[in-house]
Amino acid sequence: MAYASISSAFVGRSGELEALASGLRRAFGGEPQGVLVGGEAGVGKTRLLQEFLAAAEEAGAITALGNCLEVGAEGLPYAPLVAAMRQLYRVLGVELERAAEGYEEQLSGLLPELGGAGPTPGDEYGRARFFECTAKLFERLAGDRTVVLAIEDLHWSDRSTRELLAYLIRSLHRCRVVLVATYRSDDLHRQHPLRPYLAELERLRAVQRLELARFARAEVEQQLAGLLETAALDRGLVGWIYDRSEGNAFFVEELAHSYQDVGRVGLSSSLRDILLVRVEALPDRAQQVVTVAAGGGSSVEHGLLAAVLGLPQEDVFEALRTAVGAHVLVPEADGDSYRFRHALMREAVLDDLLPVERSWINRRYAMALESDPGLVPADQRAGRLASYWYHAQDPARALPAALEAGRQARRGNAFAEQLLMLERALELWEQVPDEVLRDLQCYDCADEAYPRRSQAGVDSDRLRFVDVLADATVAASRSGDPDLSVRFARTASHVIDDTAEPECAAWFWLQRARAAHFHSQTGEEESKQARRLVEGRPPSAVQADVLSRISATGVLTGASQEHIAIGEHAVRIAREVGARAVELHTLNTVGMLRVRVGEIEEGLTLLREVCMQSRGIDDPYLQTRAYVNLSSQYELLGRSEEAVEAAREGLAIARRYGLIPTYAALMLNNLADSLLALGRLREAEEAVTSMLEYATGTAWSDDLFLLHAELALLRGDLAGAAEYLAGISNDDVPDRQMQKTLPWSDLAVRVATRSGRFAEARAELLSAIGDGLPPSFDDFAWSLLVHGATAEADCRGLPGADVGRAEVLELIRREAQRLSRAVPLYEGRAHMLDAELARAEGRNTPEVWVRAVEALRPTGRPYPLAEALFGAAVAYAAAGAREEAGRLLREAEEQARKRGDTELLREVTALAERARLPLDLSPFAEAPAVSTDAPDPSAALGLTARERDVLRLLTLGRTNRQIAEELFISPKTASVHVSNILAKLEVGNRGEAAATAHRMRLFPHDDRPPSR
Repeated sequence: MAYASISSAFVGRSGELEALASGLRRAFGGEPQGVLVGGEAGVGKTRLLQEFLAAAEEAGAITALGNCLEVGAEGLPYAPLVAAMRQLYRVLGVELERAAEGYEEQLSGLLPELGGAGPTPGDEYGRARFFECTAKLFERLAGDRTVVLAIEDLHWSDRSTRELLAYLIRSLHRCRVVLVATYRSDDLHRQHPLRPYLAELERLRAVQRLELARFARAEVEQQLAGLLETAALDRGLVGWIYDRSEGNAFFVEELAHSYQDVGRVGLSSSLRDILLVRVEALPDRAQQVVTVAAGGGSSVEHGLLAAVLGLPQEDVFEALRTAVGAHVLVPEADGDSYRFRHALMREAVLDDLLPVERSWINRRYAMALESDPGLVPADQRAGRLASYWYHAQDPARALPAALEAGRQARRGNAFAEQLLMLERALELWEQVPDEVLRDLQCYDCADEAYPRRSQAGVDSDRLRFVDVLADATVAASRSGDPDLSVRFARTASHVIDDTAEPECAAWFWLQRARAAHFHSQTGEEESKQARRLVEGRPPSAVQADVLSRISATGVLTGASQEHIAIGEHAVRIAREVGARAVELHTLNTVGMLRVRVGEIEEGLTLLREVCMQSRGIDDPYLQTRAYVNLSSQYELLGRSEEAVEAAREGLAIARRYGLIPTYAALMLNNLADSLLALGRLREAEEAVTSMLEYATGTAWSDDLFLLHAELALLRGDLAGAAEYLAGISNDDVPDRQMQKTLPWSDLAVRVATRSGRFAEARAELLSAIGDGLPPSFDDFAWSLLVHGATAEADCRGLPGADVGRAEVLELIRREAQRLSRAVPLYEGRAHMLDAELARAEGRNTPEVWVRAVEALRPTGRPYPLAEALFGAAVAYAAAGAREEAGRLLREAEEQARKRGDTELLREVTALAERARLPLDLSPFAEAPAVSTDAPDPSAALGLTARERDVLRLLTLGRTNRQIAEELFISPKTASVHVSNILAKLEVGNRGEAAATAHRMRLFPHDDRPPSR
């Protein structure tokens, strides 16, 4: 990846930039403004100021910037103002000299170029006159222009500069001046002179004070995308940099630079030196306290810190007060603990320790906590103790502590923390003496189907390495890392003897099958391996789970009665062995299968029952999966309102259990899909934005890209939609799920059609159909076939496009005959398909479109209703039924606006213009943009609006009959218009007319044929 030292994207700060812009607008109106911008070092004050100054210059303001100096400030009075005045002089030159006339002597201290002799030494009123003359100078300069004076790093300013700025803010009236100053809030210790100064200025009405917060995770991701010049960021990289930078823009840049240089996220020596400056300036005792505090964790309690230090309380208090005053440590809200002002500062302190020092500090913490467990909250005790012993490099004590911390994290559904503890346990296993391992007690894996010890042929109650691997496999899956889950399962395959422990081996194969689902694959081969191991064996939970998984592949590849039978057999086994969670998981699968094979109400009833019953079982995966699947089935049936309700319920469960990012990403994807279908665009975009945090760089990136492509298509951004589609590896993944493949193909056909690439649209349709569409994917299939037929209809009559059309249309008809029409959405799409097929064959009758409209109205979805309404309006207009065409077109416009479909609105407007149909805009419709285009060159030729429409089509090579069809006029009328055009252009034939239109660039943006 390339690297930019400063992100090309200006991230966040929209509110702060708008506040500055608002002040600028008031200044343009003659009201002087003052803006104070604070924030910690590196938070982005300078970048914000740069963006504002650039915007101010673009708006016509004159800008000047001065910087306060860190060293020797008191000996260089007015230094930032002198620098700013010199910038103004370079820009204004003689105009500034004219504004300073009469004040040269007083102002020469600010700008020696004025040539004055300077103020008289010892003049007790000289300072007052200097301040007044400076104010007069700005009033003259800003009488007929806006001036922005910016001062950076006010925390280093000298007293004279501060007093002059305060005087200007108070005394300037009715002139166009903006004074902006930035300062570091973390440098303002209790006695800093800027504290009372800022408080005094903030009381003035014309002064506003902004405090820049650190970036949120999404903003850090945007900044990294600009720094690394790629949109395909690794989710782990984003997480590491966000966690370590804590949203500080400068630290993000430094960590990204380090990653680019060495391929990992680490502290560069320069960044470490910057971070340690404050620490090294502390007295020795305060440094000792800071060093020990760094070893205690991200936050450390006062009592625990004091116990480890072993110092008199008076010395501890004094050292802590010094460290807090220097903004190294910060008291927590509870008042009884401390944290570092920034996590990277703590990391720099730890990096500066010798390994033996860090080990010794952690051992002291562990021993203090074991002696007095009450020093930390009870819910943190196990995790903290495990961490201290681990960093103390004592495996014999660290391993049992890590296992206990893992158990507690699992009980609290803290799967990421559980995974960390189990990874450490696996790492330490070989380092621990046998006598310690012998004393480790076993505990059950979180998954109900994991074989009990009697099934595994293990009589001992000792904890085994493979048991820890099993729990780590589940924890990795639930914390959103399926690849790590697979690695653990593969490791287990080298440990387990398939012959001695077939159920245990089958269970690990099953986890690999589940992980495949996270990569949009079916996991069919892995499921078969698991089935081979349990076939012919006594009933067990793992056997039921294996059959359940095989049944579930029908949802991904094409449901059948055989899949349902396998699922029902799995349910019977699960009930026999008392595996309640496996039973409900399988019933959930059977419910989806029944919906897919046409037993819709039976399937939905079963899905709803599972959702209700799952609440009585403490299995977060079961609960979230139940709601994910219920919402998706509702959406596939066109029942989007119910889908939204189910998705929101499931999302609440996922968040309550901490199942982030995996299940939240799934639920947000379902939610966004349904909201888009309902035309609730703002809510859908919010869901997509939330999904960014969880899905980027994961197996759900493809779903995110599809949503982005859909949104781009709605906005009319065809290039953006194509780019998002290109980011999805639709053909490169073997065993890919059809529920992923078909929506991709459908969207690809739509993008190609709207871009005028009809051959590409046809090729994608034929590739998707292949040897036939799979059964039980009716919603996706109907949509794909309709849009494929639309492409064929839109390109009718274009050169070369008619070749092979008949075969394509016949293929579409054949595939459609196999699809269900059981719900209004499918019925409506079926009628739309009939209408598009007729249009592709040169027939376009309104009645078929009307049937589609009436079938789709009950769905409450603006799409595809808007498309059906538009198609009906086109057909009625062609038939000469103008009143009916106008009514339907207005309704189509209303539905297109509801959905936010910019492209369809363009087509609606074009049809209204061609057919001369009035559009009564809704009072809530956006006002038309004021045109900034150059005058229409066709007006000088004397062409009427209708003649211009005809000429446009003529330049595209249309015949008179084709022109008549598109403009809803008779061929004879089209011929008359063509004759008039030839006469007005003074040309002899149609070719010369087209050449004249091209030469005069009458239609520069018409780069694709109009649809319909």
